[in-house]
Amino acid sequence: MQLNLGTKIRELRRRDGRTQDALAETLGVTAQAVSRWESGGSYPDVEIMPAIANYFHVSIDELFGYHGDREEKIKNILDSAAKILTEQGFTMYQGSLSEDVLECVKMLRAASEEFPNEPKILLKLAQSLYMWGWNKYGARGRYAETSGIIEDDIEYNSQNVYWQEALCVYEKLLKSNPCPEDREIAIRQIVPLYCRMGEYEKAKALANDQNAIVICKELLLPLATVGEEKARYQGERIMALLSNLQFAISEAVALRPDISASDYGRQILLSVINLYETVFVDGRCGRWHWEIGQMYLTLVRYEIYGNGKMQNILDYFDKGFEHCKEYERIYNGGEYRYSAPLVSNLKSLNKGNLDPIGEDFWKKELKNYPQNIRKELHKNPKYAECFA
Repeated sequence: MQLNLGTKIRELRRRDGRTQDALAETLGVTAQAVSRWESGGSYPDVEIMPAIANYFHVSIDELFGYHGDREEKIKNILDSAAKILTEQGFTMYQGSLSEDVLECVKMLRAASEEFPNEPKILLKLAQSLYMWGWNKYGARGRYAETSGIIEDDIEYNSQNVYWQEALCVYEKLLKSNPCPEDREIAIRQIVPLYCRMGEYEKAKALANDQNAIVICKELLLPLATVGEEKARYQGERIMALLSNLQFAISEAVALRPDISASDYGRQILLSVINLYETVFVDGRCGRWHWEIGQMYLTLVRYEIYGNGKMQNILDYFDKGFEHCKEYERIYNGGEYRYSAPLVSNLKSLNKGNLDPIGEDFWKKELKNYPQNIRKELHKNPKYAECFA
């Protein structure tokens, strides 16, 4: 094990392009001492092992060659974090999360110290910090009369210490050579967080540094394949574009109170829903039952705030409820295959492919409904679980 330690130090030093003199200066030892370590003639004192590991951004276990143990420990940490975070559900507002998320933050902070520059741990840490920052302080916006758009209150949001830390962790992650998937997730999450904190130039610079939509994989893969594989990628392209269209329109409507409170705004969302339901002509929407359900529930809120009709509110809630329940059924079920013509070649779903709905999702959803709406919904035994 000691012989491997010297070899490992040499490998890490060469990996990072560092000299023996540079390592020695940082550790406060002589270059001759470093040379003896690497040749196996002597070994570092136990007291400076943490400093060596920190210098190379590795754990002490990895320094001693315990790679298998390292990977298993990282996996266990990530599994624990994922379980805690997904159990919180999809609806998040100030005061909505349990103290488990704060414990998750503490666990991941410790893990990031033990495994410096491990991208997946950094990603989970940043996500948990963002969630807890939202839970602790919320986010504020204000109506800008000049633009007619709700803008972030950056004076308030920028004081959120958890979001400040999250930005630092995201930035560290992007420098740690993450896999393409983790990098994409981090970029999608850090750009809007930059904006909430008033870091507009950083947000624009990062956004401008990404590939244009015309050369993204969803658009290129159908051009690079044939047969069933081509049909599968065509389906993925359709749904990627549709999901992003839905997000863009929903956000644009939400930021314009004059639109969201109008019949026009509600008709826009209904048009997007209609497009989903046209693609999934057989009603088997798979993972997209959730997106459709959330749009219907958004319509409920817009009807409420726009003094809409009670019947519209009840109809939209019922459709949202049905789509969310179907999503939950798919989550708890076995293999699920798509069958609508344009998307029949999409990958089938299996248990574990979807995120669970939090146990208190409906409690959170109904929290801000007016009492008369809650009372009307409570009359229908179909929604009993929403009030459990």
